[in-house]
This record gives sequence, structure tokens and C-alpha cells, in this order.
Amino acid sequence: MKRIILLILIICSVISAKAQFGVGGGGPSIVGKISGQVTDSITHKGLDYGTVSLFRSTGKSPITGVLTDDKGNFQLDNIHPGVYRLEVTFVGYPTKVISNVETTPGKPDKNLGVLVVSPSAKALKEVTITGTAALVENRIDKIVYNAEKDLTSQGGSATDILQKVPLVSVDINGNVSLRGDGNVRVLINGRPSGATSASLADVLKGIPADQIKSIEVITSPSAKYDAEGSAGIINIITKQKNISGISGSISGGVGTRQNNGNMNLNYNKNRFNLTINAGGNASWPQLSNTYFSQKIDRDTVHTFTETKGTTRVSRHAVIGSVSAGYEFNAFNSLNTSIRLNQIEFNTTTNSQTAAAKSYSLNSVGHAVPASGFDWNIDYVHKFKKEGEELDLSTQWSHSIGTTEFTNTYSAVFKNLKNNIDGTNNEYTVQADYTLPINKVFKLESGGKYIIRRINTNNDLYSPVGNDFVFNDLTSSTYGYNQNVTAAYSVFTITLPKGYSVLAGLRDEYTTITGNPHSLVQAVTPFTQDYNTLIPSLTFQKKISTTQTIKLGYSKRITRPSLQFLNPYIDSTNVQSLKVGNPRLNPEISQTIELGYNTYIGSSIINLSAYYKHTSGLIEGIATPISVVVNGVAQGGTITTYQNIGNNNSLGGSFFGSITPFKALTIMGNINAYTYKPDPSGVFNLAQSQNGTYMQYQGFLRATLTLPKDIVAESFAFGSSSRRTIQGSNPSFSIFGVGVKKQFDNKKYALGLNAIQPFSTYKNFDSNISSPGFTQTSKFQLPFRSFGLTFSYNFGKMSFSNPNPMEKKKGVNNDDLKQGDGGVGGGGAGGVSGGGGR
Repeated sequence: MKRIILLILIICSVISAKAQFGVGGGGPSIVGKISGQVTDSITHKGLDYGTVSLFRSTGKSPITGVLTDDKGNFQLDNIHPGVYRLEVTFVGYPTKVISNVETTPGKPDKNLGVLVVSPSAKALKEVTITGTAALVENRIDKIVYNAEKDLTSQGGSATDILQKVPLVSVDINGNVSLRGDGNVRVLINGRPSGATSASLADVLKGIPADQIKSIEVITSPSAKYDAEGSAGIINIITKQKNISGISGSISGGVGTRQNNGNMNLNYNKNRFNLTINAGGNASWPQLSNTYFSQKIDRDTVHTFTETKGTTRVSRHAVIGSVSAGYEFNAFNSLNTSIRLNQIEFNTTTNSQTAAAKSYSLNSVGHAVPASGFDWNIDYVHKFKKEGEELDLSTQWSHSIGTTEFTNTYSAVFKNLKNNIDGTNNEYTVQADYTLPINKVFKLESGGKYIIRRINTNNDLYSPVGNDFVFNDLTSSTYGYNQNVTAAYSVFTITLPKGYSVLAGLRDEYTTITGNPHSLVQAVTPFTQDYNTLIPSLTFQKKISTTQTIKLGYSKRITRPSLQFLNPYIDSTNVQSLKVGNPRLNPEISQTIELGYNTYIGSSIINLSAYYKHTSGLIEGIATPISVVVNGVAQGGTITTYQNIGNNNSLGGSFFGSITPFKALTIMGNINAYTYKPDPSGVFNLAQSQNGTYMQYQGFLRATLTLPKDIVAESFAFGSSSRRTIQGSNPSFSIFGVGVKKQFDNKKYALGLNAIQPFSTYKNFDSNISSPGFTQTSKFQLPFRSFGLTFSYNFGKMSFSNPNPMEKKKGVNNDDLKQGDGGVGGGGAGGVSGGGGR
């Protein structure tokens, strides 16, 4: 009831604001739109930034107007039935006049089709018009990476693209971090996915690069966004064409490492639009070499274990979506979409262990870490006052994850079979209201309620002869319920002399219930609840038309999800146990950032410096244990997630782009930051990494545009080792080149690319140490690959003109600490040594 009252108060505040400022809906019941495309008569290409003005049929002053986009498309909204005159003006072209443009109540929409304009004689001699979006755009509130312009990522996956996005790094297992912080929230088209909350790394590897239009990076989200994700938000935008008619594309790639394909079909007629997308990828089986050593020296236990082996992994994924929308009129629209996904992989591990008593292991596993859907329904109502808007959204995310593996030992340990099944259902209702009060003030307010229900069955089987029998004593079930109620308000204040302020406050209340059941482990049900106030504040000064400086403060929380809370011991690897901690508190981080952005001709420079304080830092802490088999101590560790203390980090980033001459563009990014943990209590004893450590990641790329529609580019990126209080994780670097040739006015394209062409394998080393034990892990993974890519665009259509500043509508649940565990909180365990991409 307390939470319902909170949502009612939000709605009441919206009504109160409308009454106070005297604005509201109304207006004619039928309004329409006038659209079209302006093209050059010689080149047949669209003219960008042309001026389209609409007049009454006998009027002298325009009643509305708009600029054409980079394809020459335009759209004039909120047009009442009547007869009009439309004029198109562009530098170097005579004015184009279209008379008797009529809309009626029965047909309120008018598509003028292609409007051809001829350049003047002087323009034919002097003017050459070109236009293209930059690969990287630095906007006021985000960095945008236009992935569709990335030549070398074609034929790859979302993971391949993310590795090149400024400030983002991806480790060898596919885990994503932003400015070195892994607590990042990843959205797809502005919305969460049930699959990403279950197995983010595997989902990203399953999304074909050809489906991705752009990637947005938001390092300092305002109070409008969910408070989760201490590092910030990464939003993956998939390709959709806003067109009138039917069009589509087919693309794909074949390579020595992986293959993929993608199909996109678009239909837009009058007020109805439909988009269908389907794609997938499949990797060739990859064989990696592994090495693991562990020394236990505690009390009376003194053991040394050394394991060498190979892991063979194959992976495939299928992802598809269907979106449909209908505009009832200029004030009301309804959209719905469903996104389907399935990621699957098979793993075989063979290893030999030398210990107090040696043994060999054969592990065979099959996993479907994510299989499900995300279904959204969004209603948008625009009021008569420009910019005033009410968005009502709902979403159902459903995901099923399974992991099955069988471990067969030659000696020492008993054979083991384990099946883990998990189901995740997430239901969300959300309301967002925007009110431009006047030219100075804008109010954004809203509320959200999220219901999460996760259930896991962990079935263990004991060996009986050459078969396995279900063991109800060691098996377990786990139910996890989480409810989140949130409300926010954000004020944007635009002041004279280029100053602006963005101030917001968000309140989130979380309740958690855990219901474990096991006949052996004495784990009791638990409950937890907490309330978090999240303020945000940003000051911005526009120094000139090309220079901007910004100072911002943001507070974020990172709620531990199921894999961090599951109290059952994961005994997949009997010498490396894992267990969650149901008493974990959320991480809370506070960041202050100073940023500067400037444009010098065609060059871009962006600088930022930041300080981040994190309390309740969550890390996995490994402690030595004694694993005794038939009186022989084998040694091992158990890893438990803990709130170890605080961390203070200073950092800075640089992004720059330069075009030394017209055909060549060079850009680069580097981000460096410190890691200085301050463990509290008993975790001081586990700390083996003392002092302040500098960590970094960066990339460099060059693109060369050659004659005859040929483009070539190369890239390189890398990141340093990442630290914990007990050790370090592997560093990572890679290099790639590519070339693409376009045909038939860019309808067709063929490309070649090479990744890590000069070495077959990449080596990854990690080390962990604490009083009583040390561990070393080494992986040697195949990374060299060569690929052939292709694309084909088809269909006859005329483009409409979407508002480039319009935000993505719908549910936006960016509020869980994400990891690469399965829905059930378990991983592939003994079969997970593959990694790779």
C-alpha cells in the first residue's frame, strides 16, 4: 500500500503541475502530417539541411517549417485539414514551390513523394554537397558510436563492436565494463532484456553486428534513469528504417572463427509501420589450452595442485524481433514489439591433474544460458503544448536458462552429473511525463513498479554403476522475489549566456525475499528491504558554438542479483567451490565529473576528469579449504561474495578525432583510473594487493576512403590487468584490418577483414593470492580469424523524417548488477573453461 500511495502522489503532482501552469490537451480531433524527400536532379541524392516551409494557400508568412535530414527527408506534423503551399529552399538552388497541397479529415496525411530540385548554373560549377554522420558523436548527455559505419565489425557480434566504443572495455570472457567498472547496465533499444539479466556476456556474443545501428554510452545518468549500475548505462540501438513503402536488407559473413547472417524487412504505410528482423551467428568449434595451479599452505594442510588441459567450445545464437506501431493522429500513438532470443553452446573439457593423488577429468556440457522473449506495449500521448507528453509503458520479460554437464573422473573424486534449470519473469509498468513550463524550465517526472520472480532447480545425480540416479538429498530449489518501486523528478533550467542546469531526485524502495529449500544445507528463508535516495546535478556552460564545459554529480547503486545471493554451494568443481551471500548490501557509488568538449574544423576533442567513491564494494573472496578424499588432503578454495569495504578512484579520459586530409580519418580514446581499495574488518586479512594501482584501456583506428566506393580501415585496442584485493585478471589487446567495396549505387557490398592476423593464439594470465594459498590461471585462446562479409539492400520506398532528438519510449529497467551467470545463478561450472568469442 505504501508503494501504491507513492505512485498516486506522482500522478497527482503531474495534474497539479498542469493546473498551475495552465496548459492542457485539446485542439482539433483530427490532425495529420505532410512528408516527402528532396533530391538533387543531377546526383539523385537527398539534400540535407534544406529548408521546407508551409504556407496557407494564399498566405505570405509560413505557418510551420522543418529542415531536411541527411537523406533529404522531411515531415511536418500537427497539420490541420486544409489547402497549403509548400516551398523548398537550399543554397545554390532556386526555390521549389508546390501548390495546392491538400489534406482532409478523411485523409489527414499527405506524402508528396520525391521532390526533385535542379541546381542553378553557378551551383553546377561551384557547389559539391556531401554529408555523413561521424563514427563517434559526443553529445551533451552521451557518447554515440555509429556501429553501422564500422567496417571491421561486420561479420562479428555485439561484443566485437563494444570493444571499440570509447570508455568501454570487454574482457576475454565477454564481461563488459565502463571506465573499468563492471557494474554497468546494458539496454537494447532503451529497454532491458530478461536475457541480459541472466547471461549478459553470452547474449552480447549472440547479437550479430549487422543488427546494430549505434551504441550510446551514458556515464552520468540523471535521476530519470534507474539508479542501478555504478559505472553508467550502455544502450544498444538496433537498425530500423523509418520509411514509407517496403524495403529491407540481407547481410552476413563467413569466417574462420564465426559466421553470421541477418535479415531486416520494413513496411510503412500511412499511419501504420511494421519491422521484422531475424539474425543469428554460429562459431566454429574452438580449442583452447588451459593451465591452473593452486598451492594451499594452511595449518596442517600443505598441498600443491597443477592441472593442464584443453577445452573445446562451439556456440550458436538466434535473435529476432517484430515491432508494429500505429499513429491514431498527431496526439496519440501505440507501439508494441516482441524480441526473441536463444543462445546455446556445447563444451568438452579434458584435463590432467597432478596433486597428492593425481587424476584426469572429462567434462561434457550443454548450456542454453538464455532462451525467451521481451514483450513491450507503449502508449504515447502528445498534448497541444509543444513538448508536453505522457508515456505509458509496460513490459514482460521471460527467460529460461539451463545448464547440463557430466564430470567423469579417473580417480579420487566421484563422477558427477548436474542439471540446473532457471526461470526468470519480470513485469514492469511505467509512466513518464514531460512538461516544458516555458523557455527556461522543463519538468520531467514519472514512476515505475517492477516485479521480478526467479525460480531455480539444481538437480544433482549420483553415480550408480555406469549410470546416474537423482539425489534428492544434495539437490535444491531456490525462489527469489524482488519488487522495486521508484519515482523521480528532473528539472532542466536553460539560463542566459549559454548556461544550463539539470537537477533531479529519484527515490527507490526495494524488497527482497529468498526461499531456499534443501534437505542437507541448513539455509533459512530471508527478507531484505532498503530505501535509496538518488540525487543528480549537472551544470553546463556553452563557451562558444564549438566549445562546451560540464560539471556533474551523480549517485548510483548496484543491487546484488541472484548469482550473488544464492546461498547454495556450487560444487561443480570440487576444488574450487562458489557460494552466494544472501546478506549482501548494495554497492553505492558517488561520482563527480568535469568535462570539456570542442570542435576544431572537422576535428573533435573531448576531455574529462572524474572522482568516484564506492562504498559496500562487492568482490568475490577466495579462502582455502581442505578437501579430504580417502584420508588424502587434496586442497581447494571456496569463493564467497562479500561487501569488502570502500574504493576511491581518480580517473581521466581523452577522445579525439582528426581528418588530416579528406580521405583519412584517425580517432583514438584512452581512459585511465586508479584502484585503491580500503577493505574493512576481516577482509584486511584477505588483502594481498596494497597501494594504488593505475589501470587503463584505449583504442586507435584509421579509416581511408578510396575512389570507386572502396573503404579501408584498421584498428587496435587494449586494456590493462584489472585488480581485486586478492589479485589481478588478464590484460587484453587485439588488432584488425578490413576493406569494403560497394556496388550499384551502394545497394551491394563485399568486404574482407582480418582479426589478429599475425598470431594464432592470445595468452591470458591471472593471479590470486591471500594468506594460506596462491592460484595461477593461464588460458591460450585462438583469436586469428579471416572473414568475408556481404550486404544487399532492396525495396522501393520514400523516407519519412523522424525527429532525431526524440527519445526512445518505453520501459527502461537499468537497475541490476549484471554478470555472466545463468538464470539459475549457476554457470557451466566444470565445462566453462572455454571463454573465447
